Amino acid sequence: MAMSQAANVPEKLMGHTGDAVTEQNLTNPGRDREKYADPSGEKMKALVWMGKNDVQVGEYTSVAQLKLRVPADIVEVETHKPKVIEDRDVILKVTGSTVCGSDLHLLHGAVVEMQKGDILGHEFCGKIESMGPGVKGYSVGDRVVASFQIACGDCFYCKKKLSSQCERTNDNKIENIMYGGRTAGMFGYSHFTGGFAGGQAEYVRVPFGDVNLLKLPDDVPDEKGLFLSDVISTSWNCVVDTGVSEGDVVAIWGAGPIGQMAAEMSFTNGASRVILIDGGPASWRLDFVKEKMPKVETLNFTNLPSGESVTSQLKKMVDGRGPDVALECVAGEYAKGWAHYFEMMLGMETDTSEIINEMITSVRNFGKCGITGVYVGFTNHFNIGSLMERGIKLMGNGQAPVHLYWEKLLQMIRDGETDPLQMLSHRVLMEELDLVYDVFNKRGDHMQKVFVQTKFSDPPAPGTPQVTSYRK
Repeated sequence: MAMSQAANVPEKLMGHTGDAVTEQNLTNPGRDREKYADPSGEKMKALVWMGKNDVQVGEYTSVAQLKLRVPADIVEVETHKPKVIEDRDVILKVTGSTVCGSDLHLLHGAVVEMQKGDILGHEFCGKIESMGPGVKGYSVGDRVVASFQIACGDCFYCKKKLSSQCERTNDNKIENIMYGGRTAGMFGYSHFTGGFAGGQAEYVRVPFGDVNLLKLPDDVPDEKGLFLSDVISTSWNCVVDTGVSEGDVVAIWGAGPIGQMAAEMSFTNGASRVILIDGGPASWRLDFVKEKMPKVETLNFTNLPSGESVTSQLKKMVDGRGPDVALECVAGEYAKGWAHYFEMMLGMETDTSEIINEMITSVRNFGKCGITGVYVGFTNHFNIGSLMERGIKLMGNGQAPVHLYWEKLLQMIRDGETDPLQMLSHRVLMEELDLVYDVFNKRGDHMQKVFVQTKFSDPPAPGTPQVTSYRK
């Protein structure tokens, strides 16, 4: 948290590179109503970040009121509806959004450059309410899903549909220095990625709307189409980028939505076996996935025999050599041992290397390891010796280039080759998102993946959950 807040200071000092082609740092239209908010004065419900482990849905009519820290259970939060500010902007009525495991990194203050009042949410779908004169091929009323990244459509990477690495939608200088390059701008994911208001709201502004929206056909309800925004595309990228192929044995760390869908997609790409690893408060997820996908094998790291490790168990399960492929679908902020816990707390590292080391030591010689879980900075105690000596291929899968895959994946949904509903466990209310975050963070109520209903949502599609309320 201290690092997250401290990063705002050098950003103000260093500024930005100035080469973005869309407005930066407008994470809440209420910060400058005249410039960013709809002239009607209409407000909207939206989830805002208020500090470490504190998100709220409140009635904030100005940034000054954000400082009052009115409890969310006393006052209903509203922020101002955004307006079109650039020619290719689209304003969406949000008909569905969700909470991602990546949102928990923001909640915990693990991602730098968060500011109080930032609107969160990077996965959403909706209907076009209005748009700028430069938007082509779309009409008011179209049902669409947004990619979680914001691409310009014209740069070197966008022309290859590697949209998550767009060169022109994020001019954050700190990211450029830390990483040696920048990612695309991203919705609801800190000023580190451009500072864009997110979609856990009733309205959202989508820059370059004709690039970053995909039309949804009538036979794909929001409860399915929504997940093209991130989780389906990210799971697919995890599998194909790492190189899962015919006959592979695949081990997946993390049985959340990404791990679950990566398991299905590993089988789709020819894997002979998939072993899913999880434990602790999230142990129930292993049974959740096993019920949906009986051929998945599971390994609970909290129930290991005395003297055994995840690596030793995987060796025993796979011919004494280990899996061909390891996929990391967790993240770097969850320390398992005391050394990493204290080093992260003291700012000596930002991410733990424990899961990556387990992957490296678990796969067979010349095996492959892919990292899809979020890692934000630097780590200690990395087992580079095993990586080199045994010829292990370690790759960062990067933020998934949604535009490269989403048309194919939409067709797979329509053809029944993949079903996002298998991970959908709850339908929740926009006005209760602060409570939903708390339940999700604690791995409570067997909450795997939620559909967030707004005032614009259609009734639940057949075969999908009814609303669960957490407001007492």
